[in-house]
Amino acid sequence: MADLIDKAKNFFADKVADIPKPEASVTDVDFKRLSCDSVEYLANVSVSNPYSSAIPICEISYTLKSDGRVIATGTVPDPGSLKASDSTMLEVAVKVPHTVLISLARDIGRDWDIDYELQIGLTIDLPVIGSFTIPLSTKGEMKLPTFSDMFA
Repeated sequence: MADLIDKAKNFFADKVADIPKPEASVTDVDFKRLSCDSVEYLANVSVSNPYSSAIPICEISYTLKSDGRVIATGTVPDPGSLKASDSTMLEVAVKVPHTVLISLARDIGRDWDIDYELQIGLTIDLPVIGSFTIPLSTKGEMKLPTFSDMFA
């Protein structure tokens, strides 16, 4: 009996592994706005859905690192759903408090930007499989706002 159960588990695991899953990539990270307490950046994430029905997105979580330190974390609860058999562009707003920017003064002073690593976890609810997280990571430089950005 145990042998039959093991065979069934292996069969099911093989079939689930062959099921196409949504794929995602970070297409851009750019300055969005400046407020009294933070600088907000916008990460654009493109997600392709291979299924003929919409898939609900449970949550988007993010961690922004610079110089090996975490400078911002957060979640976007219930961001909507992925379009059926199409690509969906998601926007993830990342807020960086001014106090954190001050602690990165050495990096900022060299070239007026922040060298970063952005890690995003896109959690979706797949039928039969259940919750599935697509991990994304990108590195780059974010320019800091100038005085003209503040008054534009």
